[in-house]
Amino acid sequence: MGRFMLRRFVNYLALVIIAASLTYALAAISLNPRANFEGRNPKPSAASVTSTLNDYNLNPDKPLLVRFGHWANGVAHGDLGRTVTGGQVNDEFGRRVGVSTRLLLISTLLGSVGGVMVGAWGAIRQYRASDRISTLASFGVLAMPVFVIAVTLKLWAIDLNDAAGHKVIEYTGEYDPGLSGTGDILLSRLQHLLLPSLTLIIIQIALYSRYQRSSMLDVLGSDFLRTARAKGLSRRAALMKHGLRTAVLPVVPLLVYNVVLLFTGATFTEKIFGWHGMGEWLINSISTNDVNATAAVGLFTAVIVLIAGLLSDLLYAALDPRVRVS
Repeated sequence: MGRFMLRRFVNYLALVIIAASLTYALAAISLNPRANFEGRNPKPSAASVTSTLNDYNLNPDKPLLVRFGHWANGVAHGDLGRTVTGGQVNDEFGRRVGVSTRLLLISTLLGSVGGVMVGAWGAIRQYRASDRISTLASFGVLAMPVFVIAVTLKLWAIDLNDAAGHKVIEYTGEYDPGLSGTGDILLSRLQHLLLPSLTLIIIQIALYSRYQRSSMLDVLGSDFLRTARAKGLSRRAALMKHGLRTAVLPVVPLLVYNVVLLFTGATFTEKIFGWHGMGEWLINSISTNDVNATAAVGLFTAVIVLIAGLLSDLLYAALDPRVRVS
């Protein structure tokens, strides 16, 4: 098992290096940091702009290999470079990762577990009213763009606040910066966290429940479940101990990769609710021709894919003894 995981780690690490390098090359070729200085008033001199871009390793006139070598050397020493405005990418990176973690930690946990439970429950009660309702609701959510769900929840919150006469639910930012005291700030954070979390939870439950329902249906008529029942286990115990464990195996890779990749994929949710996380940073970096920031997000995405792959392998090995034996 140890050799298997080591081999997988080496493979994933090679993919991370390739993916991060290609992301930097693509960003360096397609983005033009010089354009950020052309609209300024007064317009800086060409020599001044070139000097600034050289300092930030963003000068598009320099050969790509020279810029990439400088960037890769910095990354190897823990330095992600400078943003197009001169700030340290490391500082912005750390802040954005913290914001995305606070936003996604609870919602991904509840959404993934809820999706598996709803899907398994629907399969066990196939074609009953509850299964048909959950299926219809899931397809309705999946057919709806994320920003429609987020904006709808936001409008409902505004109506609720108007009806209550004060703000019961907050819908912009992480917390009210005017508050003081740990208890008040914590309550404010929970109020601000409710709607973006609910948006992500609804989407994840709808998505995972569809996969889990299909997977669960495949194992309901299997021989090992009949054997478990023949040995005296109740239907509920047989389903929970043997059926669900087997049915969740095909869903594990999808679940882990989707959960981890949400760190850069929750762009609409972050934008609409004013959370300045990694997804928003990616869009802002591309729109401002910020090569180093875009490359940092690409590197982060590649690393979390590596983590997702290793987590998926570990979960698979924990749930399926055949993997450990082989």
